[in-house]
Amino acid sequence: MSPAGAAPGLSVRLGPLSLKNPVMTASGTSGYGLELLPYFDISRIGGIVTKSLSLRPREGNPPPRLAETPAGMLNSIGLQNIGVDAFIGEKLPVLRRHDVAVIASIFGETTEEFAKLAHALDAAEGISGVELNISCPNTARGGIEFGVDPEATSRVTRAVREATRLPVIVKLSPNVTDITLIARAAAEAGADILSLVNTFMGMGVDAGSGGMILSSGSGGLSGPAIRPMAVHLVHRVASTVKVPVIGIGGIMTGHDALEFILAGASAVQVGTATFTEPAASLRILGEIRQHCERRGAAAISELVGSLKRRGGPPPAAPAGG
Repeated sequence: MSPAGAAPGLSVRLGPLSLKNPVMTASGTSGYGLELLPYFDISRIGGIVTKSLSLRPREGNPPPRLAETPAGMLNSIGLQNIGVDAFIGEKLPVLRRHDVAVIASIFGETTEEFAKLAHALDAAEGISGVELNISCPNTARGGIEFGVDPEATSRVTRAVREATRLPVIVKLSPNVTDITLIARAAAEAGADILSLVNTFMGMGVDAGSGGMILSSGSGGLSGPAIRPMAVHLVHRVASTVKVPVIGIGGIMTGHDALEFILAGASAVQVGTATFTEPAASLRILGEIRQHCERRGAAAISELVGSLKRRGGPPPAAPAGG
């Protein structure tokens, strides 16, 4: 319990990664972080996760590649980015001026590309960790996604672990039969932290024209519509592995963030909310602080995994993990 009048401690430790508070931006939702500077002081949140970086610049998919849904949005950006070298040379020097943890999201089409990216970022000043976007095509293995195959997840995680001294976060896809199998594979291969979930696959159809709304057909569904499913998966993974978990999926308020924290997440990432409110992550942080004060919690860590079944003990992990 927090002493009367004392502010709750919001700093968090996720394995080797320390953050001043548990709120980060989610990859792909606020560019490289610099895009948020006109709206708030980014040093006030725990971390910035960049849009995913590749070895070479990438143009992404043609428009339309964003579409609103009744409770969120579909996107099929196609991993557009300026490439890791341009990021290190142009964006990172500006980010270093701000007291915020910078997590570089990376993706590759092969295991070797992931390792090269991790190695390049390992030598760059100002990077606090790397997040592996393993929900992308692995062209060396017939187009399969790394993130739906435990063996491929293990291989790419181990390769990155060997290529960098930085904390390694593996971002898990929800588009799998059993996410705990992927989580275990990543943890056993050296992941320091797991973040989940990435977007669910979805499709929008224009009933008037009879065509697909997105140019690529399918896209990733994010926003409040996915939050209950994301919380469920976070609870399953947090109950299965011993590495820290970051919760992602439709967080619009501090109450939403607390759902993930109570379910077992040590930190959260805010994504889709920034499209309608660029400073949403800062507001959500304030609401988390207020919640801790109301509960008399001395530290946010007291609430991690403290979920209780209504009228009974904390729920056990589902059968089979």
